[in-house]
Amino acid sequence: MTLVDPRKATSFRFVRSEYDNGVARLIYAFDDGPDLIERIAFQDAPPLADLRRPAFDAALQLLHLIVGVSYFKAGMPERIVIEGGGIDAQTATFMDEVYLHGLAEFAYHNKLDLRGRIRFPSTSAQPAKAPSIGLPRRTLVPIGGGKDSLVTVERLKRAGESATAVWVGDSALIEACAQRTGLPLLNIKRQLAPELFEYNKLGAYNGHIPVTAINSAILVCAAVLYGFDAIAFSNERSASVATLEYDGQSVNHQWSKGIDFERALRAHIVTHIAADLDYFSLLRPLSELAVTRAFARQTQYDDVFSSCNRNFRIRGDRPSDRWCGQCPKCHFVFLALAPFVAKPRLLGIFGRNLLDDSSQASGFDALLEYRNHKPFECVGEGRESRAAMLALSHRPEWREDAVVMRFAYEILPQLERSELALEPLLVPGGENFVPQRLTVADEAG
Repeated sequence: MTLVDPRKATSFRFVRSEYDNGVARLIYAFDDGPDLIERIAFQDAPPLADLRRPAFDAALQLLHLIVGVSYFKAGMPERIVIEGGGIDAQTATFMDEVYLHGLAEFAYHNKLDLRGRIRFPSTSAQPAKAPSIGLPRRTLVPIGGGKDSLVTVERLKRAGESATAVWVGDSALIEACAQRTGLPLLNIKRQLAPELFEYNKLGAYNGHIPVTAINSAILVCAAVLYGFDAIAFSNERSASVATLEYDGQSVNHQWSKGIDFERALRAHIVTHIAADLDYFSLLRPLSELAVTRAFARQTQYDDVFSSCNRNFRIRGDRPSDRWCGQCPKCHFVFLALAPFVAKPRLLGIFGRNLLDDSSQASGFDALLEYRNHKPFECVGEGRESRAAMLALSHRPEWREDAVVMRFAYEILPQLERSELALEPLLVPGGENFVPQRLTVADEAG
């Protein structure tokens, strides 16, 4: 069947989802176009126990709905069709929120207004609260290759928790980090429908999607399938802060890492999937700076971790193989670690001094929210970057570096110094769902 521009479609269809022999097939279509089939492979998946079958079916439905965002955004048709049994009103409202806020950055860049345009239909009654399904006391820890998940790993170790490091995809860098943790490993594969790339060539809408929401749904399925009663993500409280406000709407690059998504997904799991499956972020009470301080206390990951999105698919022995040194993630991680890591160690991690390169000043300006908004990246709040930069401007080993000097002489005089204190940003706080048994380990870190 010949593909057509999905922007001309009038409907987006959730056709069906299937699972057999460790592989989930998620099927979508625009109008009467060809099936778009995404495959999620759960390696060495055990047979699914009868007690867990209803929970897994409900988790698979959730996965089907959330993964659909990757395909829906190519055409943005006004009509959403859910074939088969349909969904209840609570699930429809949840999906409206995931698509509206998860695609807010996408809409901003494509000059679209999604308010009132995304409407998931509801046809079935809301189910009673999901039962417990006898999940064993074990925790899945998603590894992203950066500092945050490694801090979570070490805290779970200190708490004596039985944990498994899990990652989605084929990144050699993430695999190296997962192996370094010393935990049991689980790798889940994801294969997008090839037609999506063809649609992009035809001029389909493209842009940012809520990847953490997708990975969360994948891990909910994995927890039921393999037998884990907890999924511990590593999203800090800074992730809940919007990147910018535009036309009366908050646009947050990290929305599906924020507290609103976490709260909504937890509620859906308890009511629709399994009462004994816990989903939370262990680092939620912390700022980005508090996370980097915790990471600085350990050195075993220095030569394997990376938060750089440009070099992320590369694994090599040199720092330049892991850190491009030019992107917002490199800028922020370097700046956030600098107050807590000895300068020679930090230069060894990155292979260069990003704060002594005046050509990078504009990148750091964006982090400071100086003459620009915060970058569309997973970086901390502007006040965190400003506090870190002020701290460095007082330290002999940093204050003569080009970017730090520029901050001290050009930017700092325009700021209110009383709002730049570092210590208050290191105090845990804010809404979180960290289990009581882990709060001691959390505070100790």
